[in-house]
Amino acid sequence: MQDVGIWSVIPPLVAIVLAILTKEVIFSLACGILSGTVIYVLCNQLSLVQCFSTAVDIMIAKLGENIAMIVFLSLLGGLVAVITKAGGSNAYATWARSRFQSRRAAMSATAVFSACLFLDDYFNCITSGTVMRPVTDRFRISREKISYIVDMMAASMAIMAPISSWAASVMSYIPQGGGLTGMQAFLHAAPLNFYAIGTIFMVFWMCVRKNGDFGPMAAAERKVQRTGVLETEETENEITRMETSSKGRVWDLAIPIAALLVFSVLAMLYVGGYWSEHLSLVQAFGNTDAPTALALGGAGALIVAFFLFIPRKIMPMADFFKAFNDGVKSMVGASVILTLAWSISSVCRDYLGTGEYVARIVRDCGIPIHLLPAIAMVIAGLLAFATGTSWGTFGILIPIVVTICEALAPEMAVLSLSAVLAGSVFGDQVSPISDVVILSSTSSGCDLMRHVVTQIPYALTVASCAAVGYLVAGFTVQWGYSVYLPLSLGVFFLLLIGALILLPKIFPGADEATS
Repeated sequence: MQDVGIWSVIPPLVAIVLAILTKEVIFSLACGILSGTVIYVLCNQLSLVQCFSTAVDIMIAKLGENIAMIVFLSLLGGLVAVITKAGGSNAYATWARSRFQSRRAAMSATAVFSACLFLDDYFNCITSGTVMRPVTDRFRISREKISYIVDMMAASMAIMAPISSWAASVMSYIPQGGGLTGMQAFLHAAPLNFYAIGTIFMVFWMCVRKNGDFGPMAAAERKVQRTGVLETEETENEITRMETSSKGRVWDLAIPIAALLVFSVLAMLYVGGYWSEHLSLVQAFGNTDAPTALALGGAGALIVAFFLFIPRKIMPMADFFKAFNDGVKSMVGASVILTLAWSISSVCRDYLGTGEYVARIVRDCGIPIHLLPAIAMVIAGLLAFATGTSWGTFGILIPIVVTICEALAPEMAVLSLSAVLAGSVFGDQVSPISDVVILSSTSSGCDLMRHVVTQIPYALTVASCAAVGYLVAGFTVQWGYSVYLPLSLGVFFLLLIGALILLPKIFPGADEATS
């Protein structure tokens, strides 16, 4: 990897700007990848033709590295399709409508369901959107709103839970030999993750408060209420056009989804060495390969669905496999986008050193130590936004920030760590090239750019208040944990609640013209 300086930020900027201007994500990601490989071959004095071969090599490599996630997406698409074909989704939606008597109840149930799936953000966003979408559709809740709830809850819950794939990732980046172990540092940082805490609070606020939406989300909600249109032609696929069985019952959805949950958790423990290596529960979750485990869980759930539907003659075997095939097809678009997103992340990280360039600027600018948490959050947010990955940002910034604090101000280490985590999650959640954002929009049936545009004002609101909270914490950290935590958290929540009350009044969102 050659140091190309400021040129290293060009590929993510190209992809993001084009995605915003053209609304064509695949085209934008491909242009971002090619711009990165052109910079790479020019800086290394290679043949210009090699920019294409390098781009293809990167995509092949990233697809191979992440094939387990593609397999899981395909199996999940197949599972959703056979459940839909069996009538399970319609039966559940009918049942849920009789239990949830309002839009507030449906949205709150979606948030609670997502909160329970904290083990992995991929698993969370895909499962929550798929299961709860029929319920929210019945109450004319916009796809943008359900996608926002699913996306925000998935990452925010995963980064707060000590037993999750995200926690394991964070712990692995904590430098050894310091005053705290990885688990101890994570547990101390969790209560200081203002962004994640505020995001969870805001999701439930938006679920229960009438007319609480603002910006493009408010406009999307009004449009759905006015027209009743929940999806456009572009978001329809083989599953949404599928004819369903009238024999389906609620358990035809509940049992396969429960099997997916149980098998996925057991597979995470199995892959992580809980039984084979006799590791503890926390160690096994930390050692697991989540995509592989999820693929195993998806296969197990499909087997359960087969024996649940076929013997009861809910559908013929031929229809079962045709539905499965249609479900796999419905995930092709998401798989292509994910592969391109992984590829541009690799270009930035492995070929151009985007992260190292940004980190070097942070290290060399000589910022006052009391401003470090707030600035760390901002830098982490920008880096995660540009690269589309929280985990990559963790790996780049956590060792640098923790090392700086241990050398200059040990009392700032945990606070700065939490700021990096907060900024990384924020940047990930507003980036159109983030895999979690892509999966959330796909599972919720929402256009990707509509999801990003409507979600950014909400995420930015929490992030702005969190940055002020970190400023307060940075200047009061010497007063001790029992003082600066409630003080900074109190300032943060006062700002956030004030913003949530005022913004719907001053930023109602412009309605789109309808023909």
